Amino acid sequence: MSRAVLGLGANLGDAAGTLRAAIDALARLPGTRVENVSSLWQTAPFDVPDAQPDYKNCCVLLETSLSPRALLGACLGIEAALGRVRRVRHGARAADLDLLLYEGETSADPELTLPHPGILARAFVLLPLSELFPEGFALGFDFRNAPGFADASGCKKL
Repeated sequence: MSRAVLGLGANLGDAAGTLRAAIDALARLPGTRVENVSSLWQTAPFDVPDAQPDYKNCCVLLETSLSPRALLGACLGIEAALGRVRRVRHGARAADLDLLLYEGETSADPELTLPHPGILARAFVLLPLSELFPEGFALGFDFRNAPGFADASGCKKL
């Protein structure tokens, strides 16, 4: 079994309900257990092409026997089941499940980059990640001095 961290977000419809449904779906994946879930955070849209509602975000720590690629595929399937339609890059979304970290794994593949390249710049990931890993190390990944912490003004713990 390996541990993985996912970042979840949504800003369309009942975003909080969608995130709860995503966590439930993750818990039903074969060989997977939800170990911990951060608080829910309301965050202003980041790097978006148009006006959008605020997001609800959280991080989820999993224990899984799925490979990183299998877990990514499962996340894409959960997103689709929850109504995600990919039309515009960084557009508003019903559900977004990002594989942020996978224990002992790195990847520079365009389909799967590990650690996720946006972690250090995104307060909406760093704040919930800090709840799961208050020491600033997540599965060997050091985020203690991440520049994204400086831009946390648009984030509110719910």
